[in-house]
Amino acid sequence: MSTAVGRSGTEAWRALRVPLLVTGLVVLGLLVLLIAGAARTSGPFSPDSADPAGAKALAALLENHQVEVTGTTAYQDAVDGSADKTLLIAPGGSLSRSDWQDIAMGGWGHVVLIRPGTRALELIAPGVLNASTTLPEDSRAPDCDLPAAVKAGTATVSGASYSAPDSAIACYGDGINHTLIRLETGGKIVDVVGSPQSFTNEMLAEDGNAALALNLIGTNSEVVWYLPQYENDSYDYGDDDDSDGPPLVPPDVRYIAWALAFAAFVVAIWRGRRLGPVVPEPLPVIVHAAETTEGRARLYRRSRARDRAAAALRESALGKLHTAHGIPRRAEPTAVVAAIAARTGRDPAMLYELLYGQPPLDDAALMFLSHELDLLTLEVRHP
Repeated sequence: MSTAVGRSGTEAWRALRVPLLVTGLVVLGLLVLLIAGAARTSGPFSPDSADPAGAKALAALLENHQVEVTGTTAYQDAVDGSADKTLLIAPGGSLSRSDWQDIAMGGWGHVVLIRPGTRALELIAPGVLNASTTLPEDSRAPDCDLPAAVKAGTATVSGASYSAPDSAIACYGDGINHTLIRLETGGKIVDVVGSPQSFTNEMLAEDGNAALALNLIGTNSEVVWYLPQYENDSYDYGDDDDSDGPPLVPPDVRYIAWALAFAAFVVAIWRGRRLGPVVPEPLPVIVHAAETTEGRARLYRRSRARDRAAAALRESALGKLHTAHGIPRRAEPTAVVAAIAARTGRDPAMLYELLYGQPPLDDAALMFLSHELDLLTLEVRHP
């Protein structure tokens, strides 16, 4: 007899509606969080990021000293400048030459470039060049007369270094190249910082890093913290620059991927909880009960498992005796023996040894036990 294994549409919906609802709510919640956080900046060196590579501690330090920090990813915010404001441009993203020209002409009084590329240096900090030397992480003295550096003293710096023109002030270097450059050009002050990790949450508290960041960036009452993005519409694919260009995968895709991965995990847990009811299927061949019994007996004989064979024989006999006498399956052995002794007239001690005794010691004893159990069950059936 065959049994249908397919589900109807109603049964499938009844089984799937709960996990689909849970998965939908999880994905919806993640999307709401993404939309709610879209107005805030995130990622490395972000004023809102509490990660080790973030700069939330620096933003909080500036605000505690009455410096307003405005994080933004909008390109227009970096162009609309003011002489009494500071523009901080974080590393990352990609801007075209025309973008950097617009920022240079934005009318900012103070611009801080964090690990800038060649194009940014050429248009905003002319004369400052990328050096091939990478400074190892070390606690270095300023070795310059820049007031912000003198007040801070030693700072833990590492990373990119620059060569500066004679008109610039160069600090924290190896005597040839330096990781902090200040120059005045185009009516504004430009600071070039090649060691952004010094101002991150992880390292801000070391040496004089916090004092250096505060005195360097907090010169005006407001700081516009700009994080360039890869998806800027004005990206110029034809310009040669040291920037990496736009990524093949948009940054926000990772959030969608995590949401889908979590949804798949929920469905996997739900489906792995149980495999469903047992479905009977017709066997390709017919296996008689006698063949199964003989096969098991041969396995018992080969392994000399007389105890297990005797236990199987006694269990089968007890099942028949329980049914014939109406004895509960969980009845005590003494109650079972008493009921059978009253029915058959046998000695209760011999019956107890036959049904609950020790396993036989050899094959002859096992055969004798089997024969006696057969006689006992026949007596119950035909007293």
